[in-house]
Amino acid sequence: MIEGIITKGVGGNYYVDIGNKIIECRARGLFRLKNIKPLVGDWCNIRLTEEDEEMGYIEEIKERVNEITRPPVANVEQLLIFFAVTNPEPSFLLLDKLLIASELNKLKPIICFNKSDLCNEELKEKYLNIFKNTGYKVVFTSKEDKNSIEELKLILKNKLSVFSGPSGVGKSSMMNAVEPSFELKTGEVSEKLKRGKHTTRHAEIYKLSFGGYVVDTPGFSSFELNSSDEYELSNLYPDIKKYSVGCRFDDCLHYKEPGCVIKNAVNDGLISETRYNNYTKLLEEIKNKPKIY
Repeated sequence: MIEGIITKGVGGNYYVDIGNKIIECRARGLFRLKNIKPLVGDWCNIRLTEEDEEMGYIEEIKERVNEITRPPVANVEQLLIFFAVTNPEPSFLLLDKLLIASELNKLKPIICFNKSDLCNEELKEKYLNIFKNTGYKVVFTSKEDKNSIEELKLILKNKLSVFSGPSGVGKSSMMNAVEPSFELKTGEVSEKLKRGKHTTRHAEIYKLSFGGYVVDTPGFSSFELNSSDEYELSNLYPDIKKYSVGCRFDDCLHYKEPGCVIKNAVNDGLISETRYNNYTKLLEEIKNKPKIY
């Protein structure tokens, strides 16, 4: 059997990249019996048909590292979160929501502040300071900066990545910069990438010439906080989790409790005020959500 990765699935047909070509495959009926649906991003073993070596059957789905519901993709390794340094100004609340999405889906987040040619070192330092003690990688990118393009290529190389972030922040421009053959038009998906697509929107991954894949989907851009457990939220903020050790209350929400170590950490500059304020906003959002019993 031959190993490959599913790059697209349409109407029960799955397109599997086996390295040197794409094989159109059908899934064995066995998967339906086991209630397993092959997903884009699945690594699998296929068997070629005797009649046509361009066609095959999916015989086995390898164990998934993760499975994302929206978009329906398996085995994504990292989430690249794009915001412009300015024009438009970044929404740090949305950025935090996307970071939480990466935590919930076991993805490695990379924070990319794009259009970095429009900002000075003081603004860069301000943004870096917001994410100190989080452990998150923060990069500054620009289509005008060859070094940042090469850094982004190294981040993407041999990984399955999702690009996320609001419109107008230059995601398409950076994709063109790292992979000119994609020919993405500003503000829209190119006709080249749309070829062969049906009307129904579906996730699809595209191969990078230097190794790795990217997911073509709006996906996480319109993320809403689904967690209903207010006590879990602080664990999704690595900087808050780090400094909550030794808090006098075992079930402390780090919100209105007196003498909370997290509020002290904010006052001492160990946790950014921006991050803490976003945390309290999201906590209130969860607390005010109607409970489903």
